[in-house]
Amino acid sequence: MTEQPLRTGSHDLPPSAEFQDFMTRGWAPSPLPGELQLPVARFTASRRAGLSARFPGQRLLIPAGVLKVRSNDCDHRFRPHSAYAWLTGLTGEDQAGHVLVLEPSGPGGHEAVLHVRPRSPRNGGEEFYRDRRYGEFWVGRRLDLGETERTTGIRCEPLDARSPLPPGRNAAHDAELASVLSELRLIKDAWEVDQLQLAVDHTTSGFQDVVRSLPRALAHPRGERWIEGVFGLRARAEGNGTGYDTIAASGAHACVLHWIRNDGALDAQKLLLLDAGVETDSLYTADITRTLPLSGRFSPVQRQVYELVLAAQEAGMAALGPGASFRDFHRAGMRVIAEGLTEWGILKSPEGDQHRRYTLCSSGHMLGLDVHDCAQARADAYLDGVLEEGQVLTVEPGLYFQPDDETLPAELRGIGIRIEDDLVITEEGARLMSGALPRTPEGIEAWMGELLDG
Repeated sequence: MTEQPLRTGSHDLPPSAEFQDFMTRGWAPSPLPGELQLPVARFTASRRAGLSARFPGQRLLIPAGVLKVRSNDCDHRFRPHSAYAWLTGLTGEDQAGHVLVLEPSGPGGHEAVLHVRPRSPRNGGEEFYRDRRYGEFWVGRRLDLGETERTTGIRCEPLDARSPLPPGRNAAHDAELASVLSELRLIKDAWEVDQLQLAVDHTTSGFQDVVRSLPRALAHPRGERWIEGVFGLRARAEGNGTGYDTIAASGAHACVLHWIRNDGALDAQKLLLLDAGVETDSLYTADITRTLPLSGRFSPVQRQVYELVLAAQEAGMAALGPGASFRDFHRAGMRVIAEGLTEWGILKSPEGDQHRRYTLCSSGHMLGLDVHDCAQARADAYLDGVLEEGQVLTVEPGLYFQPDDETLPAELRGIGIRIEDDLVITEEGARLMSGALPRTPEGIEAWMGELLDG
């Protein structure tokens, strides 16, 4: 690999020649112990074969992505691109800059080659102890090429940042390749479903943590941040972190769909909308929302709105199953919402799309490595397609009554409610993965009472 300039800090002192020489000697071997192969490696080979079959004779490049500066010489945490992780099983922060190349090989097939940054040598060069971005003493040990090959089952070559990779179709810039990669990920294999269930289970624990923390959060001037922090602790302790920025929205903040400022106080007489998901170390994320009464009990008006959203979610989940249109569950839920708003006198008729003033967005999406998974898939395969066994998706209807909406009676203004669950399509219909968290008003009140009294 061509030697690169060291990424040292502006405040680092230059080393003496004697010190540089001293640092090249006296290091014992440090091989990684035990079996290195990733459990997912038995699935990634078939995933690569599926991609290979779609592009015979064409070189394909799937980059992990590069580090991005947060401020000055501090980078954001790195997460490999989902397509790269799906095809290689490699998910760590040490994958920055790496590229998977599928080289045409034989009649219509490909050989997978990983271009990776070699481990910092100890017997020459200063990277291992001076380079703040890649040095082993700064960011930790990375696998050498042989270890990476044993881990993934993929042949490895050293990445040379100064020599361009061979030309080919690059998933970072090629819309068709990106679409195919999304479409191939629509149906989850058994290992992926297990990882998603693990993410859901850890998320359930995170929601329990939040309820237990409510007394302290209510006392804090930025209680939303307290809740965000409590859930984030569980996400980092059990997995890679949160799969997306946590939405901890109290009161009217719940009417902002992606409220991630989380800088508000909590009011015991209002609701908390918590939309959060733990991302596993394998990078699969849950996506669950519960709307909780901060007093522990729904008021009559809060319950009225909640029960309408719950009825919409039940209708949406009942519409799931193999062969159903992807859009069916949304239409079913929105029909319930529109009819309910008409009964309340807010809409003149359930026909048309006037209800969207109060629902704002679609009521579900695919879920997997990305919280909005497979987003580059073409419409005929996803939005206008049919559901198939093995797909995992969310059902998340909501009502968002803006605090300044004069089409609403005063008692409804400022109430935002969303209920979101994760489901996997099965041969018979759909299995609720997040059923350990209660959804009914009575169930939520009893669950909160148990956690707060415990």
